[in-house]
Amino acid sequence: MTGSFNQSRIPFIRFGPGKRSELPSLVRSYGDTCLILTGKRSFPGSPHWEDLLHGLKKNNITHFHEIIRHEPSPEIIDHNVQKYSGRNIRVIVSIGGGSVLDAGKAISAMLMEQGPVMDFLEEIGHRKPSGAKIPFIAVPTTSGTGSETTKNAVISKVGPLGFKKSLRHDRYVPDVSVVDPELTLTCPAETTAACGMDTFTQLLESYTAPTSTPFTDALAFNALKYVINAIQKVYHAPHDLRARTHMAYGSMISGITLANAGLGLVHGFASPIGGSIPIPHGVVCGTLMGTVTKFNIHTLCKGAPEHPALKKYAATGMIFDGNAKKDPAYYHTILLDKIFEMTRHFNIPRLGAYGLSSKDLDSIVERTGHKNNPAHFSKTELKQMLNQRL
Repeated sequence: MTGSFNQSRIPFIRFGPGKRSELPSLVRSYGDTCLILTGKRSFPGSPHWEDLLHGLKKNNITHFHEIIRHEPSPEIIDHNVQKYSGRNIRVIVSIGGGSVLDAGKAISAMLMEQGPVMDFLEEIGHRKPSGAKIPFIAVPTTSGTGSETTKNAVISKVGPLGFKKSLRHDRYVPDVSVVDPELTLTCPAETTAACGMDTFTQLLESYTAPTSTPFTDALAFNALKYVINAIQKVYHAPHDLRARTHMAYGSMISGITLANAGLGLVHGFASPIGGSIPIPHGVVCGTLMGTVTKFNIHTLCKGAPEHPALKKYAATGMIFDGNAKKDPAYYHTILLDKIFEMTRHFNIPRLGAYGLSSKDLDSIVERTGHKNNPAHFSKTELKQMLNQRL
């Protein structure tokens, strides 16, 4: 191994089926008052919710409960910060998908700051966050964003001047991540597919990023093996706990690798698209992953045939095929064919299904960044990619 790298912190991780039972004692280790954030249906409507409430009561813990119905906006964060400021909250627990986890991460941070969250957002705000926060426990109920192991919270405002920007600090990594695959068993098929494609994209983009390290490469490639072997199983057999466990592991690892290696063009597109139209993040990733990967491979083969990313794309294709006696071009084709096949098989919608049209593309392209992408493209090429998925 040559070179050097920096590795950011990761949470204290509790991983495995049934780990949710440890939540009351984990909460109690921080104090006797907690704020719980959930989505609107899945967890509060399950027996797990009553089990949690019983455990909190048994441990003499007072709790408040808020429902996060949409991707966290500045208004949602500021409202909850104002509501719970002065309530002596000792720990915040987010139980849900990426939006719920990001909301909890942001609220835990902003309860320790003075001013609206907009002031602290990257590229928009004029202030740097201090890093102080209320202790935060992340409990994912989907296998997608990897927010349970990242140091940023994505804040969104949807509309003509919309955005998706991060509130970020090294200390915003959750104090504890409780990753219990049993909580994903009731995740709907379309959510499972979109979140799964998000995880796949995050692993592949961080693996092939020019900023990847030997540490992130080892994590990403190992997790890709689990995800590739499980992603279709959880779609067709949602109660396959072994496959759900593999996807939960892949999602958790993708958060670690993206936080350290960065992400590529798919996520570069996702930010301005998600700010322009109300579209699930996983759908953006799923619908663009094949096209962007195709452009990356073809461009690198033509202009930089020795680029390390090409070997990594081939290694990923080999996971699907299992035959180690073919040349890289064969595995590039296998990888692309499998990604497009999954996109069709999972019925991942095109961007136009959510209202994006050709007149929006210039604005999207102007706001798209891809500094951590292995290949770089002109605005014309970026527009071509989007046109192929309208």
